[in-house]
Amino acid sequence: MVDRYATRAGKQYETDLMNYLRDRNLDVERLRLTGAEDEGDLLVRGAEARYVIEAKRRKAMDLAGWVKEAQTERLNYAQHRSIAGHSRDWPYFLVVHKARGKGIGGSYVTTTLDDWLARRPL
Repeated sequence: MVDRYATRAGKQYETDLMNYLRDRNLDVERLRLTGAEDEGDLLVRGAEARYVIEAKRRKAMDLAGWVKEAQTERLNYAQHRSIAGHSRDWPYFLVVHKARGKGIGGSYVTTTLDDWLARRPL
């Protein structure tokens, strides 16, 4: 049975995250659910990069699973838009997960070291 409260809370977290990022003048859009070829929850467009965000509001942590999901969704996003070439041309992927007892600004952001190093804007 689907936990409707958890589903609603997760969608509300996505909305709150989107509004939080927009309040900081970021170009954010909600991505549509596409079933097995989901593209993530939010897309942030910057001058130099795009970020596919997988938002999580869960009691139990599953960083490895969430990162794998976000990597797959980033690939789906790139393939659906015919973004060819090396993986460094694809958008970044980020898992943004709610910290218990904290507001949106206290959320955690997770990616892999290799992904960050391959495209870091330093």
